[in-house]
Amino acid sequence: MTTTAHDIADRQRWMAILARASSAELEAAWDSLAAPPAYQVLRKPEIGLAMVRGRAGGTGNPFNLGEMTVTRCAIRLDSGVTGHCYAAGRDRKKVELAAVFDALLQADPAAPFLNELIDTLAARQAADRDRTSRKAAATKVEFFTMVRGENPK
Repeated sequence: MTTTAHDIADRQRWMAILARASSAELEAAWDSLAAPPAYQVLRKPEIGLAMVRGRAGGTGNPFNLGEMTVTRCAIRLDSGVTGHCYAAGRDRKKVELAAVFDALLQADPAAPFLNELIDTLAARQAADRDRTSRKAAATKVEFFTMVRGENPK
């Protein structure tokens, strides 16, 4: 099977959405599956640390900002498709379910249930980002200076 740039972009999109989903959302989706797939765990959910890097002003030299907790997992469906997930935090069950959904999406990217799941999660995450952005914008303060009269130009 040949992987195209479009396939990679699709997988990056759904992996980002699954990694940001809540455990409750993924468990509800798992429970609503008519026939949950059989799978084996290749790498049980493991918790570790990842270094977060930043840039001064967003464009300056990179520096180590600090560490964050990350959980990872790898599974293989009985069909042979492998799913992976890396997500911020310490939620082992969430990461395992996200890895299973990754494998299911790779096996059948056109599955209506899975696409509906991804679209629903994406819409909820976009609404959360918009709400957070509006809340932050409400506290924005504009600073300006006035030229004093005794300063010659």
